[in-house]
Amino acid sequence: MLKELKERVLAANLELPRQGLIKYTWGNVSARDAATGLVVIKPSGVSYDIMKAEDMVVMDMAGKVVEGSLRPSSDAPTHLEMYRAFPEIGGIVHTHSPEATAWAQAGMDVPLYGTTHADHFAGAIPCARPLSAREINGAYEKNTGLVMIETIRERGINVLHIPAMLCRSHGAFAWGKDVEDAVMNAVVLEEVARLARWTRQINPAVPPAAEELRDKHFCRKHGRNAYYGQQTNKQG
Repeated sequence: MLKELKERVLAANLELPRQGLIKYTWGNVSARDAATGLVVIKPSGVSYDIMKAEDMVVMDMAGKVVEGSLRPSSDAPTHLEMYRAFPEIGGIVHTHSPEATAWAQAGMDVPLYGTTHADHFAGAIPCARPLSAREINGAYEKNTGLVMIETIRERGINVLHIPAMLCRSHGAFAWGKDVEDAVMNAVVLEEVARLARWTRQINPAVPPAAEELRDKHFCRKHGRNAYYGQQTNKQG
């Protein structure tokens, strides 16, 4: 079942340590199959060194395992909440990458200070509010997803224009139209988080980049009027 998607999800998971986004098993990637609505996700706690495509777990949108002998990632309920809320999302990545996680632990959005950020994200990377004690002690992973959705809706965020979020005192999530796009956004999130930290160290009073510059750089790579790159690959 979903053999090709399992291969893609495996490859996406293996890209995380290659990009320096995770250590040990500190992350997970999933993808949603548009035709069936099924979700393929990394198994819980399995080493990247031995993980195979057949280890990927297939779930339905209700969280029922429909194929696989291993338990799905413990963060699966968070992924499922996001997929249910935003059908345009086709892939999700969760990491504890150091730079992004540092901003999450500080409880701060990652400000948009320059064009590197604006080329990929249309605004600051939001940091969600802390979960309450009741939310933590209840369905923790589900509630993590619900708080992310709450943040997106309260701030009026287009999830494909700002495809990432920091979870307060926890880590980072990124997503995209497909699983490869989600991984790229996770990599870029880590880089812009690093650049933002350096920028504030050099000049703690620096303001965000001008809105006109932000919009120009984002729109030249995204949307119907994008003109960056070749017609067959406007993201490159």
